[in-house]
Amino acid sequence: MKTTKSKQPFHLATDRRYTTCPDSGETEGLSKDQKVTAFIQKYTQDEGKGLQASTPPEGKVPRSFVSLPVLNPERLKTARALVDKAVRMHKVFSVQGPYPVIRTALRARGWVEQRLHCPKPPVHHRHSEEGSPKDSADSDEDDDNVNKEPDTDGIYDIMSRLVRNEMVYFYWTMRRDAINPNSLQKEQIINHFAKAGSFTTKSGLCVNLRKLHWFDAADPDTFFPRCYRLAAQDEKHAFIEDYRRTACTSFLKYIVEREEGVQTEGTSHNTRAARKRSKQRSRPMDLSKMITSALKVCQEFLESLEHRDIDRNLETPLTEEQWEEFIHSYQLVVHGGEKIENSDIFVHCCKAMLERLVEVSPQLDIDGIHNIWIIKPGAMSRGRGIKCAKHLDQILQLVDGDSTLIKESKWVVQKYLERPLLVHGTKFDLRQWFLVTDWNPLTVWFYKKCYVRFSTQPYSLNTMDNSVHLCNNSIQKHLIPSQQRHHGIPADNMWSDDQFRTFLCSQGRGAQWQTVVVPGMKKAVIHALQTTQDLMESRKNTFELYGADFMLGHDLRPWLIELNASPTMAHSTPVTARLCSAVQEDTIRVVLDRRADRTANTGDFQLIYKQAAVDVPQYVGVNLLVEGNKIRSPCTLPPLNRPGLKRRSREKEPVVEKVKPLPKMLLKSQFKNIISGISTPPRTTLSPDPPVPVTNKGFLVQLPMTVRTIQLPANIQSRSVLLWKRKRVVQKVCSQKVQPCTLKNGRGLSLSLEIIPKQPRQTATSSSSA
Repeated sequence: MKTTKSKQPFHLATDRRYTTCPDSGETEGLSKDQKVTAFIQKYTQDEGKGLQASTPPEGKVPRSFVSLPVLNPERLKTARALVDKAVRMHKVFSVQGPYPVIRTALRARGWVEQRLHCPKPPVHHRHSEEGSPKDSADSDEDDDNVNKEPDTDGIYDIMSRLVRNEMVYFYWTMRRDAINPNSLQKEQIINHFAKAGSFTTKSGLCVNLRKLHWFDAADPDTFFPRCYRLAAQDEKHAFIEDYRRTACTSFLKYIVEREEGVQTEGTSHNTRAARKRSKQRSRPMDLSKMITSALKVCQEFLESLEHRDIDRNLETPLTEEQWEEFIHSYQLVVHGGEKIENSDIFVHCCKAMLERLVEVSPQLDIDGIHNIWIIKPGAMSRGRGIKCAKHLDQILQLVDGDSTLIKESKWVVQKYLERPLLVHGTKFDLRQWFLVTDWNPLTVWFYKKCYVRFSTQPYSLNTMDNSVHLCNNSIQKHLIPSQQRHHGIPADNMWSDDQFRTFLCSQGRGAQWQTVVVPGMKKAVIHALQTTQDLMESRKNTFELYGADFMLGHDLRPWLIELNASPTMAHSTPVTARLCSAVQEDTIRVVLDRRADRTANTGDFQLIYKQAAVDVPQYVGVNLLVEGNKIRSPCTLPPLNRPGLKRRSREKEPVVEKVKPLPKMLLKSQFKNIISGISTPPRTTLSPDPPVPVTNKGFLVQLPMTVRTIQLPANIQSRSVLLWKRKRVVQKVCSQKVQPCTLKNGRGLSLSLEIIPKQPRQTATSSSSA
């Protein structure tokens, strides 16, 4: 039987009925070299015997047998030497997906691949135009256009098998959820950051750019068309107000441009539709009333920007009925081409208002006069689910129709650039790459090359078809270019940046590429990353390549449309085949070559931003908890053990002064009991106490801790006494059994008490002294 060479990996191409894996019990206990040698010997014996044993019995369908490539000891020895060196230098990588440029670049640097032999996913799990798997919706990688892996000579398969149990130090994956970054060690490198959806999704970019004023003095309205999330009620109301206000400014611009005879590219009125709508009109239009309403709305908007409407009542300039009438008349005039009669007074007022609006509204020029908005699913890429609409009810109805997207806050509506820069009457956008190698400090690399993507149809605002307004290659590649499109645009709908610069030079604007376009794109990328820096998980040894989509206005100002993770590297056209290969090679130069040598060549990548390192405080959690230990003061007096007396808790006492309070007043019977209880025991044979000096305020009593009795002078005739300490009444009950307590120096403790006799009442009889 004749055998054929296999294109499959070497350990999967073997028919396991005839070849024994070297990891089986036959080679148990052998070293790696001995296992590989035994495998080759086994393979050589099977190859020499032929395939007689594989002949199936009669009636059975024969199975195809794919043989292994012929291996020689010299090749094995070379592979083993390369593998040992790569393992020793920590150069084992793994690539998921068809990235031949990445594999070639790493192998040229001495890296060895550990292949991930995963089964091909089912068809229904792959990306489609209708949806995408979880956590990969923001990816721009197109699975329909993959780069075929070139055939190898078999040595890479052997080397891959030799490192199958080694640690991988470099991961390149198509999806960020392919590998959990938390499970990686510190020295392992991966090409995806976690939580990148905060700016690679349309809804995340829409929300985060509003916080730019906390990070920079720039205004997001100067480079990002205003955007709203329709699932949030407050943003939905803000969008409705913006739509109505834009209708007013568009109407004023229409009045001025009609008087000046300005004809916008891509616009032509449909007279048949205008006559049809004029017949359906139920009420005549009042031009002066429309202009007055539009001027009133614009004036209210200007006052709100200047904060002059704070003390006014929150009332809308027009009622709902007036808004409905104005929008209806506006659409008849602008969209339907309804004829109106202008006057010089109206044109002068409209010009004056527009001049005031230009100073505060940087997007007034791109708004146009048709009030077109583009509706996008918030977490999808490659143009899936995007629609354009002019009418407010159509926009709200389109969004309200999908309850799932509303619940997940996925729909965003963004102002459409009605007056972009056109190339031969055709719309285009720019795909620009940038690389982030660290988030703290934020380090951004900007690629010097980009490419232009055209639509297949000439630009027109009379149709909302995606073939006219979307330039994504995943959409345009399925369409046939229009015959009316200019022949200067190639059939594959792509230009390189050099070709586009040549076009600008033909228009006399070649110098603006380096002075306006490139600086504007750099600033937009930096500002978008600044607003999401706090939301990203900054893991060292991590990098990611992103793709930004820009459109250019008439003044060549770039407008950021969206940011994409995992930008497509498919060689769909000669332009992408050259540029995508170059950007992958230069990415490896920045990530690996510059890692070892700071002066290494980085290709066309340019470092445009490196932030100063920010000290991140330690995370303590949401709930703050204060823990401590109770401080106990040393005991100055022994505890009292007399029955019937309640001891007060020591926990609430002051730390410094811990003295148990005495009652303010002692009754006559209590005082007698205390005195009698103290004087009852016989006196000890101690030396008599020295006389105590008596003052006007009282007398001082010395209480050594070794004395068991207290003697009071006989001249005290008050019914009760008050014990004072620092002008506060305290209670001190003396016990007969007082244990001696001495200090380190051997001296006893003495207690100073100030006893103030109470003045007897006039009606009470004098009592005998104690």
